[in-house]
Amino acid sequence: MPSVRLVALAGVSAATITLIVTDARASGYEIQQHSASALGNALAGGIAGAEDITYGFFNPAAFARHDGAQAALVGTLIAPHADPRRAAGTTAAGTPTGGGSGGSDLTPDSVAPAFYGLLPVADDVRLGLSVTVPWGLETDYSEGWAGRYHALNTRLMTVNLNPVLAWRVTDRLQIGAGLQAQYADGELSEAIDFGSIGASASFPGATPGAMDGAAEVEADDWAFGFNLGILLEPIDRLRLGLAYRSRVKHELEGDARFDLDAAGIGATLSAATGAFVNTGARAELVTPDSVSMGAHYELAPDWAVMAQAKWTNWSVFDDLTIEFDNPIQDDSITTMDWRDTWFFAVGTTWRPAPAWTLRAGAAYDESPVPDRTRNPRIPDADRYWLSLGLGYQPTPGIALDLAYTHFFMDEAEIDLSQTLPGNAARGSLTGEVHSQVDILSLQLRLSF
Repeated sequence: MPSVRLVALAGVSAATITLIVTDARASGYEIQQHSASALGNALAGGIAGAEDITYGFFNPAAFARHDGAQAALVGTLIAPHADPRRAAGTTAAGTPTGGGSGGSDLTPDSVAPAFYGLLPVADDVRLGLSVTVPWGLETDYSEGWAGRYHALNTRLMTVNLNPVLAWRVTDRLQIGAGLQAQYADGELSEAIDFGSIGASASFPGATPGAMDGAAEVEADDWAFGFNLGILLEPIDRLRLGLAYRSRVKHELEGDARFDLDAAGIGATLSAATGAFVNTGARAELVTPDSVSMGAHYELAPDWAVMAQAKWTNWSVFDDLTIEFDNPIQDDSITTMDWRDTWFFAVGTTWRPAPAWTLRAGAAYDESPVPDRTRNPRIPDADRYWLSLGLGYQPTPGIALDLAYTHFFMDEAEIDLSQTLPGNAARGSLTGEVHSQVDILSLQLRLSF
């Protein structure tokens, strides 16, 4: 029964896709807010600023510019608001799905923590460490919404351990290299339209869009990568930075579970074909590599300006292949066709007094998602940042930083055709998502 296999694949394949996406916190499925001091400049100084050890996430060479044992703790509150509107869908049989737009706010608030440490191991060599959550998401749509066959609940958590060795070659040149050890864990679900399956198989009383089951996937994995960085001062007061972060290739492994419909169509099909039974599932996740470059210039002892550009290789996410342990369910391939993106930021820092620092910045963050493949799990669009920051150092060994950022986002239009690979059993979906994000970050640094 080809139609049975098709829907069985759709019930898990679209769900597994969400293991590798995030909400509107950064472009694609990336979270960049790992330093309150850098965030105050909209990350414009992340690559060349090196103001404290939290800049070591963006450029590992930054660790080489600091002395003594240090530690830093960052807590970032991310408060996205994603409002879906005018959602309308059709079933695989072509009938309207009914239902609303999915809820008034799809993305709950969350806190992204980060930890940094620095330990001198020689006169000019530093051992640094960053522990961050570079990818993450939770979205939750109501069960009966119009796009329920495309998405219900999605949750992703990652932890990235990044030990670094940094070398101060000279006072004007520093280099750094690190290892990424990254853990990814996700859980997600979506509805299955057993009514359309039953109607296609001529089941008496089968009604498309009215006899839903559900599919849920959980999977996790450890994977590894690296990062490199360099800082150079070609002339007094000008610092240039260049950094590379490698892709990390995950082979997610976990379980796919099916809840069958109350009318019994799913149970009958499962008994007859072996489809819609709990099984193992695997999917490849690739976090893209990126190249960043930046400049930091001191206009005066108490005033600096900075800029940054970042290229991200999102085109590695060309398609998603899912393999199932159940041989009845063939591999599923979903085309994404993401495109490479640029991030640009500018900022300024002013120190009105030795203990106080004021920061400001603005950025443009390009989305990698093409209009024709935008999924309700990824209501992603271009965003524009505005940031403000405040730093206070009451003693030489203690420093506090606070930053606030707001994302203004373009309207994300969803227009998924049933003819798009992977959508034959889910139907079509149209709608739009209006999003904005508020971010508040607090940072404590200690020197020992």
